[in-house]
Amino acid sequence: MTNERIAAAFAAAKADRRAALMPYMMGGFPDPETADAVATAYADAGADLVELGVPYSDPLADGPVIHAAGTRALAGGATLEAVLATCERLAARLPVVPMAYANMIFARGAAAFARLLADAGATGAIVPDLPPEEGGEIASELRGAGLALIPLVAPTTPPDRRARICAEADGFVYLVSDTRTTGERERLPDALGELIAATQADSAVPVAVGFGIGTPEQAAQVGAVADGVIVGTRLVRAVGEAPDAAGAASAVTDFITAARAAMEA
Repeated sequence: MTNERIAAAFAAAKADRRAALMPYMMGGFPDPETADAVATAYADAGADLVELGVPYSDPLADGPVIHAAGTRALAGGATLEAVLATCERLAARLPVVPMAYANMIFARGAAAFARLLADAGATGAIVPDLPPEEGGEIASELRGAGLALIPLVAPTTPPDRRARICAEADGFVYLVSDTRTTGERERLPDALGELIAATQADSAVPVAVGFGIGTPEQAAQVGAVADGVIVGTRLVRAVGEAPDAAGAASAVTDFITAARAAMEA
């Protein structure tokens, strides 16, 4: 199974002979107005899908840049419901996949969480701290609402476990490029191409790679092999360094435009 909007986004990129570009943004960062400006800029600049982070107090998969962004968003009053308001506006233009940690789902209940996402026009959810063995109820509720629970695979995932995860995958498989938290890297792992190919061989849905992709050249390098490229920390850093909402929108537009050009070359 795969969500139709997710499948269509990856298929359209493939028809253009490139990987799908999926920028990440932190909801409510640094304030709701800037977050909305960034979301609009992503769509205008050529993103195929968007990963929308829901700020959380203990984001174990995230490095210092995204962690700090989430902390600032929370201090400014960001909530799941407020972030999903951004999702609803953006979802009218392209597929949005919220990224949320498991505790905020358990606090509301899987069924209520799925309804919130569906009502906001989301296409799925990424839950990085939810092992597949413990995600059955959440996956079922999301699937019942027409949404995909996106699984994660890491370089340390044993081949037999990776095959099981990929066999049950909805939407796409999120392939983590290395074993560290999110962040920009000077170079990508040498064995990443082999890992992408092995994951694609196990999966009936697209494979998108995230963690460590911070330049247009790296996006093109990964996109030459993978079905999708996810860029997070580089863009969150640009938003945090911008003087205002207009500056943030301009900065992310420049990066996404350059990344798309590199991936299409």
